[in-house]
Amino acid sequence: MDLAAIDAIVVVIYAIGIFGLAQWVSREKGGHAKNSSDYFLASKDLPWWAIGASLIAANISAEQIVGMSGAGYRLGLAIASYEWMAALTLLIVGKYFLPIFLKNEIYTMPQFLEQRYGPTIRTLMAIFWLALYIFVNLTSIVWLGSIAVNKVAGVDQDVALYALGGFALLYQLYGGLKAVALTDIVQVTLLVLGGLIISGLTLNEVGGGQGVWAGFTTLLDQAPEKFNMILEPGELGYQELPGIAVLVGGMWIANLSYWGFNQYIIQRALAARSLGEAQKGVVFAAFLKLLMPAVVVLPGLAAVILAPGLDPADEAYPTMMRYLPPGLLGLVFAALMAAVVASTASKINSIATIFTLDLYAKYRRVATRAEDEERVAGDPDAAGHAPYPPAEDESLRAANEKHLVFVGRLAAAAATVIALLTARPLLGGSDQAFQFIQEFSGFFTPGITVIFLLGLFWKRASEAGAIAAAIASVVLSYAFKEFMPDFPFMNRMGLVFVIALALAVVLSLAMPSAAGRDRITTTGISYRTTAGFNAAAFGVIAILVALYATWW
Repeated sequence: MDLAAIDAIVVVIYAIGIFGLAQWVSREKGGHAKNSSDYFLASKDLPWWAIGASLIAANISAEQIVGMSGAGYRLGLAIASYEWMAALTLLIVGKYFLPIFLKNEIYTMPQFLEQRYGPTIRTLMAIFWLALYIFVNLTSIVWLGSIAVNKVAGVDQDVALYALGGFALLYQLYGGLKAVALTDIVQVTLLVLGGLIISGLTLNEVGGGQGVWAGFTTLLDQAPEKFNMILEPGELGYQELPGIAVLVGGMWIANLSYWGFNQYIIQRALAARSLGEAQKGVVFAAFLKLLMPAVVVLPGLAAVILAPGLDPADEAYPTMMRYLPPGLLGLVFAALMAAVVASTASKINSIATIFTLDLYAKYRRVATRAEDEERVAGDPDAAGHAPYPPAEDESLRAANEKHLVFVGRLAAAAATVIALLTARPLLGGSDQAFQFIQEFSGFFTPGITVIFLLGLFWKRASEAGAIAAAIASVVLSYAFKEFMPDFPFMNRMGLVFVIALALAVVLSLAMPSAAGRDRITTTGISYRTTAGFNAAAFGVIAILVALYATWW
């Protein structure tokens, strides 16, 4: 479809407005130059609303909107488990993970691994995450986002690819995480508003113009099989959503890894001004996740009635957009762009953070502002860097900080260029790119979850056990895929997790860490949460129980 003039105007206004807002919110006071804490951690001053909105904006991209709608068209409401179970996962992250991360002033996930296990695993995982983020995640976001733009607006895909990647890079290049996080409330508002508009209009169409509720009840009457949340063996989609395992099996492994230990997600919470703000932020994100199926799944369900016979199913969302009048089409298209830009910018910033703080600063022995307090506390070599120059030599310290910010920007630009140049060679020949990416990432997910859970909650876990779990995760996942191809992907993740966990425990007991290797402190940490957090968590759980009880 083509955008009308009014639609193009709406999109241009969005682009100019969000770019200008990003530069404005990330400006510094006169005389203050950005340091590493400002650029990579938003000065550790993010409020709860920015954290919650940014978590969702980093998570939802155009390919997920199109893909989830397509899955809703093909599998039904069962695909919403990815969104609803994430809400519960966020509560666990806020209550049990963030107190440890923030108490120990963690700013990257590889840094946590070094302080908990040792330097080898920090380097290995930093390199792994950089490769995954650049060649799998970043390429997929811009490539599949460009496909969505091409289908919806008729823009040449290569033009869309470079325009999306270039805009996302420039959008966050000056301000870093602050530019991303403080504008994501606008991005998420646009994303949710656009999705609700298309859901409302298409459901009204399903109901013969009698309103949204009439359309929803018509869907329930005419396609009841699409409202089965727990699939049975033999049902369409069981291989992807294998029944009760959705609630008690492998989905937990994927969710804990993604929401708790994934740098480009958790970085927002690590930049909170306090633990309380971080916890309020994840609760806000949890409620947004409860709402997301209305944004990304309902259009696909409406397409079951309005456009039967679609092939491929991913055509559902673009097809439903044709019901939008001029002006509203531009708004929903801008929401798609907001999803792509927010996710891409978040990924770029996290790549820059890991490269600069976990590899460059470590091996060039450049001190970072984020580590200053740790050294002042009495362990000059705690993070493996040379101490800062004497406090009175502020010019040298400032030069260090300015250099690190420059390296971060350079890394961001280089990663974006590499992703744009490799997107077509890596993904252009695949008609199942999104599914392949999910499964490829799943090779590593069980091992990552084992490493972090043991690192957080079992003091005897050692670096040998952690490395073994990482290797076993990849080897076992590949073996199961090759020799048991019909074994559901989600169940495979759960089984690999159990085996990797057992191996990590055995090797940790057989090969314990050297004394003093573990520098993560849990002394004095309380997992008690405020009455407000507890009430909100109860609300999330009650809604989940009601949803699953209704459509079990």
